[in-house]
Amino acid sequence: MKNHIFHTAAFAAALLLASACIGAAAAADVKIGIDNFAFTPASVSVKIGDTVIFENHDDIPHLVIDSAGKFRSKALDTNDKYSVTFDKAGAIAYFCGLHPQMKGAIIVEP
Repeated sequence: MKNHIFHTAAFAAALLLASACIGAAAAADVKIGIDNFAFTPASVSVKIGDTVIFENHDDIPHLVIDSAGKFRSKALDTNDKYSVTFDKAGAIAYFCGLHPQMKGAIIVEP
């Protein structure tokens, strides 16, 4: 009987943990490459809590800047990465500070 109570309690705890995990959406990482003087993809949609990771694949430096001035990377050399985690919904336009013709957009959804 004692063993049965233990197994029932363990099962109930596992069920409670599983239901808590199902209710909470996990944050995601979204990658944006920098290739041939372009952000790829140029536009992405993410959720609040997600992280966008920029990675420079070009042989020259690039600088990622939010048009509203909320984030700014250092100069990214080849294979350098820069990440931003979003805590508010909205549309974010960004560009390369060294090559302003390079532009992109991030849509942060609730």
